[in-house]
Amino acid sequence: MNFLTIGHRGVMGVEPENTLRSFVAAQEAGLDVIELDLHLSKDGALVVMHDARVDRTTDGTGAIADKTLDELRALDAGRGERIPLFLEVLDAVRTPLQAEIKDVRAARALAEVMNDRGLADRVEVASFHDEAIAEIARLVPGVRTALVAGRYGTDVVDRAVAVGASRLCLNIRRVTLEVVEHARKADLSVFGWVVNTQDHLRLVRALELDGATTDYPEIKRTGRFTA
Repeated sequence: MNFLTIGHRGVMGVEPENTLRSFVAAQEAGLDVIELDLHLSKDGALVVMHDARVDRTTDGTGAIADKTLDELRALDAGRGERIPLFLEVLDAVRTPLQAEIKDVRAARALAEVMNDRGLADRVEVASFHDEAIAEIARLVPGVRTALVAGRYGTDVVDRAVAVGASRLCLNIRRVTLEVVEHARKADLSVFGWVVNTQDHLRLVRALELDGATTDYPEIKRTGRFTA
């Protein structure tokens, strides 16, 4: 089995999350995929940040949707880093990306970039929101999608199938063998998040998941040897 490691917001355990610095570090560490999060600025720019507000990860305050790109770029996102545009990430790293979208508006903006640049093979699109997955699948032919879930039962498999997702990204603290077996019957790959400890990595391996999302690059190295 080809076990894949996904760098969570780059390598947010050691670098400022969702920054070019973090993404480059994830690539240098050899992580297989880099995960990032997308929002739209007030003036429609596709920017990389997890929260809907800038308060937690920058020296600013307020909602991303209430700020222009110039206002967002003036903020410090950690260690002097700026909030990156999605386009900048595409140019900064070669590693495949998993782009998480928060809503249908972001899905439409991302679809435009993906179609313009022919990114269906390079960028997988993930979301907690079924309607966002369905929208990106409608707009980008051949796009690979992943349904993300924090609290779920076996119904999460049926939701993924309904929107055409090929992968489930599941909270490792809640994943069960029953859910995994149901996913396998539906021909879905299953990843666990966030896998930052050896105990969680052993659980991922015991359940024979396809990979893990992690904050730390060490998981890439130890994941090969954990039984």
